[in-house]
Amino acid sequence: MKNKKLFLLLFISTIIWSQFPSIMFAEESSTVNNNGIIDLRILETTDLHAALVNYDYYQTKPNNNIGLVKTASLIHQARSEAVNSLLFDNGDHLKGNPLGEYLVRIRGIQKGNVHPVYRAFNYLKYDAITIGNHEFNYGLKFLTTVLKGLKMPVVNANVYSVKKNKPYFKPYVILKRSVVDKQGLEHELNIGVIGFMPPQIMKWDKANLEGKVIARPIVESAKEFVPIMKAEGADIIIALAHTGIDSEPYHPETENAVYYLSDIPEIDAILAGHSHSVFPGPAYKDLPMANIDEGKIKGKPVVMASAFGSRLGIIDLQLEAKDGKWKVLNSKSFTRPIADEYGKPLVKTDKKLFKLIKPEHQETVDFLKKLGI
Repeated sequence: MKNKKLFLLLFISTIIWSQFPSIMFAEESSTVNNNGIIDLRILETTDLHAALVNYDYYQTKPNNNIGLVKTASLIHQARSEAVNSLLFDNGDHLKGNPLGEYLVRIRGIQKGNVHPVYRAFNYLKYDAITIGNHEFNYGLKFLTTVLKGLKMPVVNANVYSVKKNKPYFKPYVILKRSVVDKQGLEHELNIGVIGFMPPQIMKWDKANLEGKVIARPIVESAKEFVPIMKAEGADIIIALAHTGIDSEPYHPETENAVYYLSDIPEIDAILAGHSHSVFPGPAYKDLPMANIDEGKIKGKPVVMASAFGSRLGIIDLQLEAKDGKWKVLNSKSFTRPIADEYGKPLVKTDKKLFKLIKPEHQETVDFLKKLGI
């Protein structure tokens, strides 16, 4: 009887173990073959112009229509709604109000200190930023110095060093991010990020830039680097385009080139700026091949979040793997304001961020008071 029981146990064990490798293989195979659908949220700030605090330095009173301390709350909210998200700044963030001027002309940025704009970016954990034309207003030496305080990549592909004949900044970066699909499975996503700015910087900041850098056309620069990014493994490509939206015929000196960047098939999403407009928005209702309801130009998701931190830009991408490559299945772009049309706040102040930047803000306020402003 005992021998029969032992034989039966061995027989059952043999069957189980004989099936175990195939069971394991089936589980692995389902993971590998599972295409998965990823929801990826892309967040944009643009044209902050040093508006860190909801304060009007000219009228010396609070202004709830501006301020990164308010936009930050929108960032936290938007992140909490998404499993996978990225945050970018689209340039023109250092100059534009008395705070920016005070830090350069009066106080200065001492070696080892981090500019409060970049302190804010570090705190909010931006994934990458580009620079705008106004970043050159204080000269290349100042810009190079303060950029050292950043904890994220800075990209620009169309400003070249005259001396070295190569991009003055890192033209692009490929961010490796672990993302989770709708079934809870993790995937490694290689996100290419490239930056651009208007070539007119050579006229606007001639005194600071002549003989040191040159600016190349935006679309031609994109066509040069985007294929390289794909060859280096970028699954998707996001353009941080500090340039506006205009359907006027393109030429190498085009200042507002987003409309033509959208023609480049390998670019999956465009963050626009420079012109302080809102896209999608009524200002672009007559733009050819624009879908204001979905926030697309020529079928490509585009967002522009006005200026001074008044809005947060959001692009929601839905990605699917097909034949081993990630493709955009669907997308929608929109912006969220920090205040309503009457200036009533829609979000609270990020108190931690305000505390981080308060010293320079208060110094600026005190300085203006001494001047009798």
